[in-house]
Amino acid sequence: MHLRKALYAIALFLSPAVAFAHAGHDHSGLMSGVAHPITGLDHLLAMLAVGLWAAQQSGTARWAVPVTFVATMLLGGVLGFSGVEIPLMETGIAGSVLAFGLLVAVAARLPMAVALGLTALFALTHGVAHGLELPDLASPWGYAAGFVAATAALHGLGYLVARYLPRAAAPLVRIAGGASAITGAWLLAG
Repeated sequence: MHLRKALYAIALFLSPAVAFAHAGHDHSGLMSGVAHPITGLDHLLAMLAVGLWAAQQSGTARWAVPVTFVATMLLGGVLGFSGVEIPLMETGIAGSVLAFGLLVAVAARLPMAVALGLTALFALTHGVAHGLELPDLASPWGYAAGFVAATAALHGLGYLVARYLPRAAAPLVRIAGGASAITGAWLLAG
């Protein structure tokens, strides 16, 4: 019952993004920021996979992985707002879909430093991409608040699904990771 309520709350929170994703409606940037991680397949899959992977971890890693992602993504967003570009950014984003998908598919538990370093590296590419795509006339801070909130919600959704799925359906999480990894490989090839 708690899972259903959480999923409804997340869906309600994210639903306005679709209606206001078009230019001209939102000069605060908030709704454009919310829409960006949700409407891009690469961002959407990576964000959900981070939540799924965090749920497969134990101890501190359960919260440290998504918090590291969000914090580093915000730093990348600020760099993007400043016009900083990083080499192979799109490759890094597609690679994150592949990597996080594989990590979920095999339920990997890496040493904390490796897990957080990998998470931060990929989060930086997502953040710079978000920052570089700041809509005209939008407030950078409103936009950042939107993509941070949407990312955290997607991480939370992935986490809740993995943690509260009935034990008999648990292999579905690994299958979802495999599907994400395949999509990431397809994105890298394209």
